[in-house]
Amino acid sequence: MKELQCKCMLLVVLAVVTAMASANTACCSYPCLNGGVCMTTGMKGFKCDCAGTDFYGTVCETPTFMKRIKLWLKPSSDTTHYLLTHYNWLWNIVNSVEFLRNAVMKKVYTLRSDLIDSPPTYTSEHPYITLDANYNLTVYTRTLPPVPDHCPTPMGVWGKKEMPDVDKIVKRFFVRKKMIPEPIGTSALFSFFAQHFTHQFFKTDVKKGPQYQWGGHGVDVTHVYGKDKDAEAKLRSFKDGKLKVQLIKGEEYPPLEKDAPVGMVYPPGTPEDRRFAIGQQVFGLLPGLFMYATIWLREHNRVCDILKAEHPDWDDERLYQTGKLVIVGETIKIVIEDYVQHLSNYNLKLLFRPELLFGEPFQYQNRIAVEFNHLYHWHPLMPSEFNISGTTYTLREFVYHPEILLKHGMHDFVDSLSKQRAGQFGPFNHGPMTLPVVTELIKQGRQLRLQPYNQYRKKFNLPAYKSFEQMTGNKELAKALEEEYHDIDAVEFYVGLIMEKRRYLSVFGTSVVEMGAPYSVKGLMANPICSPKYWKPSTFGGDVGFDIINTASLKKLFCNNIKGDCPTVTFQVPDYVEGDVLRDEL
Repeated sequence: MKELQCKCMLLVVLAVVTAMASANTACCSYPCLNGGVCMTTGMKGFKCDCAGTDFYGTVCETPTFMKRIKLWLKPSSDTTHYLLTHYNWLWNIVNSVEFLRNAVMKKVYTLRSDLIDSPPTYTSEHPYITLDANYNLTVYTRTLPPVPDHCPTPMGVWGKKEMPDVDKIVKRFFVRKKMIPEPIGTSALFSFFAQHFTHQFFKTDVKKGPQYQWGGHGVDVTHVYGKDKDAEAKLRSFKDGKLKVQLIKGEEYPPLEKDAPVGMVYPPGTPEDRRFAIGQQVFGLLPGLFMYATIWLREHNRVCDILKAEHPDWDDERLYQTGKLVIVGETIKIVIEDYVQHLSNYNLKLLFRPELLFGEPFQYQNRIAVEFNHLYHWHPLMPSEFNISGTTYTLREFVYHPEILLKHGMHDFVDSLSKQRAGQFGPFNHGPMTLPVVTELIKQGRQLRLQPYNQYRKKFNLPAYKSFEQMTGNKELAKALEEEYHDIDAVEFYVGLIMEKRRYLSVFGTSVVEMGAPYSVKGLMANPICSPKYWKPSTFGGDVGFDIINTASLKKLFCNNIKGDCPTVTFQVPDYVEGDVLRDEL
């Protein structure tokens, strides 16, 4: 009798588990369209919540009347890109007429940032909204919830029950045999800027897991000043608001770690005179990162000198804190008007003008999404070797050798990086030093249960790819990818970003631009200094500090902090270096 009862109980448990699996499976195909939220009903059914989407119907498939008109009037992302990268005569007019340029820039701000959920909605722990998504700052937010447990396949319902072997995917699609140079002429100076800028907010706590992070969620310039108050104190001179420096060959550089023990990451046995103390603990990794750390240190101290001359009554603390605010402003302006300008390649001259959002329904808060972190792994941009003033270094020879910058001096080092092309973002162009990074990234994407690449396309109002050839623009590559993934809807997020064909006159494919831009605009313009309460001259030491921000540029950043003649400072390799080559490749 007892044995029969046990068997009955076991059957009940199995039935419940099966029913639960059926309920979860109902949403595994992501049936809800246009941002609708799938909810299971009972044990087998589902319902789409279409609230706030401007769509209705069983799966949120039907637009409202006004939405239909907006969709009819709205150009596709590719059409918009074409308009922004052509018709020079039109954009010359727009750029020269202030109210037109402001109007277009305001649209750029609002249309891009509106695609990012604020407040944040999801974490990697749950495929539904939780309060923890907003208040737990130790985790990355999620743009799309994780693939639910108990789905038929790791990608929901698409693809095989077992994902392709990671090592095989990396070896087959990522390995660089010979460096493919970036087609539109992006310089190596750009590559290092991308890396140095993003390391202030991409700080994964790998010991806890890929969903955890240990930093802030925005442009907090901790890569210059240190991760916390203790690190800040060790990097400060406590005189006139300045940071500690040391003089080497008549130039200012960061102090050694023995003089500012902030806990840097260096390999065992690194000589003491090569262990520099920097705000970001890994910026001793490459001379290019050390270069940017040095130039921002010099800029902070330069700004403090200007502020002290304007306000001789200010103490060290106020000079330091105000200088830090100015550096944040300079950073954002350079990112928008130099960095984003280059990677977008738009004829519209981008503007950093926070007041354009005043009065708009804009939230001055930001959370870093785990998908943004994955999207920003641009390691193919890193060249295989560097020619610095006629001396060639492999990437391996660059690693943990910041003294290379000292050897050549800031002027020649910057000049050389500006005249050398970065690598092309795309397949078959990850160097041997970065292959372990991409291997780990793909593994993390699977651990985080990131939704398929096409689902992210839909989220950012891009049409889902119907075939591998449509995505790659290459028959041979498409065939190889199909052999591994079988279904275009089973392609992983990062793999899709890398394999996508490059957009005409762009550094990246459509998806990187159309997904990355909203994250970037929201993150930059949600910074507190861009809010009405902050964005005024008094915040930055008066007109003198405000003017430093409003006239900042990449070129001025370097030229103001290098003695003698200014080097070539550009994210675009000059035409006189290899202009004919670039024109042929375009």
